[in-house]
This record gives sequence, structure tokens and C-alpha cells, in this order.
Amino acid sequence: MWMETRVGSANDSENDNDREATSRDGKGILTLAGVPIGRADDAPPRLAAELASADVIAAEDTRRVRQLAATLNVSITGRVVSYYDVIETRRAEQLTAELAAGKNVLVVTDAGMPGISDPGYRVVAAAVAAGIRVTGVPGPSAVTTALAVCGLPTDRFCFEGFPPRKHGERQTRFEELATEPRTQVFFESPRRVAVTLAELQAAYGDDRAAVVCRELTKTHEEIVRGSLAELAAWAAAREQESGGVRGEITLVVAGVGQAAAKAAARDAARQERRAARFAARAVGRRDDSAG
Repeated sequence: MWMETRVGSANDSENDNDREATSRDGKGILTLAGVPIGRADDAPPRLAAELASADVIAAEDTRRVRQLAATLNVSITGRVVSYYDVIETRRAEQLTAELAAGKNVLVVTDAGMPGISDPGYRVVAAAVAAGIRVTGVPGPSAVTTALAVCGLPTDRFCFEGFPPRKHGERQTRFEELATEPRTQVFFESPRRVAVTLAELQAAYGDDRAAVVCRELTKTHEEIVRGSLAELAAWAAAREQESGGVRGEITLVVAGVGQAAAKAAARDAARQERRAARFAARAVGRRDDSAG
């Protein structure tokens, strides 16, 4: 276990909040900043300062970060480079080299927090391994926003990102999660949301409560609540009426109830005992035939 060295003096709260330009060891600082998921005026105040001061900005889409900076009346003075999933590993190595050379690097995605189903993890891991300071600018997240408005229990939850694209892998994942007691959050493509809701219904049952959050914080925000059967029917109807659900989609699904979880555990234990008895009988028959 280790702890990163704090930047600034323990007795100087102003320096601690605003941080020095670089770490005391001459290395740069890696900052991951939250970007609005819909409205530019949801941007955290520190985001503008980071965009203006970073030596290097690693952005999922370089055009979009320049547009955001213009909206925030920020002049970018650093170098802007692309940082998306296909080149994430290679770019992480390059960004770590920049940090080691004393450059401050800012990572942003198209929306939300870097590293949450978006690029960010690999450069953070590389920076940590190199002893480089990593910090964050908290900002909007579709995960926590959906949880806040869904109306389902939020004391315990798990984030599952995008479900697998292949049918078999997706079916296996949903079967594994069907007995999960925590509320579950998924991202999904609007092109696949109808199929995903139907498959969740098949795996979890008709009556499991769920919420579809579409275009959160945007002008056409829509939050649809119901059972998985109702939501699957709603999505199927959308496909028939208007070509499907559109926009950024976040799904929230209730965890299995306590009684159902206990029943599932009893069923699993019963199945294990039955399998053990069957195996014991098979061994006994083999011994009898050998004798």
C-alpha cells in the first residue's frame, strides 16, 4: 500500500486547493476532469481553469473539446491530442512520457467522467506505476444522475457499463446478474435498447422494476419507469412507431428482492445436493460393477 505525496504545503490551504504547476519532483500532474453530459452550464468551474492551463489535453474527440472550450469562453493554450479506445494503450504511453517530462496532462471525454466506460483507466494505471500524481475534477456522470432520479434503491448499486454485444455473452451476463441484490446501472446503444430490455425481461422476469433514462439533462430528457415487461413493450412500440428509441441511454434495474434472493440461494443449494447425490450413486454403481 502507498500514498501519493500531497502537492503544496500542509499549512497552505490555498496552495493545496489550487495546486502548484507541477509536482515537487519535477513531474507533471495527470488530471481527469468531468465534462457535461448534456448542458454546457453544468460544467464544474475548475474545468475551465484546467482547459486553459493544461500543457496537453487528451480528448476523446478533439473537435468537441474545442467546442466546449469556446462555449466556456476558454482559450486553450496547450496541445490537444486525441485519446479514444482504439489508440488508448499507445497514447497512454506517450502521455506518461509527457508527464515524466514535467508536462501537466488533462484527460476529458465526450461526456461524463474519464474512465467510466470511457478512456482513462490505462493512462491512470501507467501514471500510478510511474509515480506520477493523479487528481480529478469531479463532474457530471450519467451513472449517478440516473441513480438519483430513478426512484429505485441506491444504498447499494453496481455499474455494469455496456452489456456485451454478442447474444450468447449478453445472455450469460444477464443470467449471472439476475440474482444480484444491488441496483444495476447499464449504458446501452439506442440501436440495441429494445433487444436488451427484452433479454433482461427474459432473464430477470416480467415484474422486475426498471427505469430507462434517455438524454439525461438535455432538452428532450425522458425518464420512463415500469416493469421490464412494460419497458420492453414500450421500446418495441417505439421501433414500430418511429424507428426506435433515440439518444443517450442509461438503464437502471432493481436488484432481486431479499425473499427472491433467499429462494434462489435455496434452489441453488438444492441443485448442488441433488448433483452430489447423483454423483455418489454413479460412483456406487461403478464400484458394484467392478466387484
